[in-house]
Amino acid sequence: MLHTTRAVVLRTFRHSDHSVILKAYTGAFGARAYLVRTGNRGGVKPAHLQPLDRLELVVTESRERDMHTVREIRVDAPYVGIPTDPVRGLLLLFAQEVFYRTLREESPDPALFNFVLETLEAIDTGKDLGQIPLLLLVRLAGHLGFLPEPALPGEDRFDLREGRFFHGEPEHAHCMDITSSAAFSNLLNAERTGTQASLSSEVRKRLLDELITYYRLHVEGFGQLRSPGVLHAMLL
Repeated sequence: MLHTTRAVVLRTFRHSDHSVILKAYTGAFGARAYLVRTGNRGGVKPAHLQPLDRLELVVTESRERDMHTVREIRVDAPYVGIPTDPVRGLLLLFAQEVFYRTLREESPDPALFNFVLETLEAIDTGKDLGQIPLLLLVRLAGHLGFLPEPALPGEDRFDLREGRFFHGEPEHAHCMDITSSAAFSNLLNAERTGTQASLSSEVRKRLLDELITYYRLHVEGFGQLRSPGVLHAMLL
């Protein structure tokens, strides 16, 4: 049966000389793997399958198959700022790494899909780029179900393993220091109130590394990211 859905490219893998496997996150079905024909004779151009491209797909869906087929691909929203801005391109790489490792549910989640689109639009056209990596991780954790509550009065450290703020000496190595914990709590409170947390460049760097560790502890198979080190040098 044919369906039309908006989708975001997560990654592609070569399948044969004239086809690729497209890993995509879709509005209608969640995470999907599609077989896409490529090449000059009626195939899809590779330029339309770049990481996090925003597409409209016409696909066949079958409950009996793990692999579905793309019949048509249209570019849904071309990027305007990313192609000419290396900082935005780097942020897109970071977002692609995070989304590829976390967007795995094969069921529709309209709120999560809209969050992905909003994040990509912020990377492409937004003005305050320095907060985007942290906000991406914080807001995505909310959608994935492991965003903690802000610190209560007296709680001055965050336990990355348990996902909670506490007071006292850490009992293991996976705890933020007092500075990073305070910054994280401020960021969580700012998200609740719709304001913007004021964080120095150095604190942003430390908190980004801590939040990536948090994801590794709570998302199976999250692994190491390649882009944060470059983000430190170019953006934060």
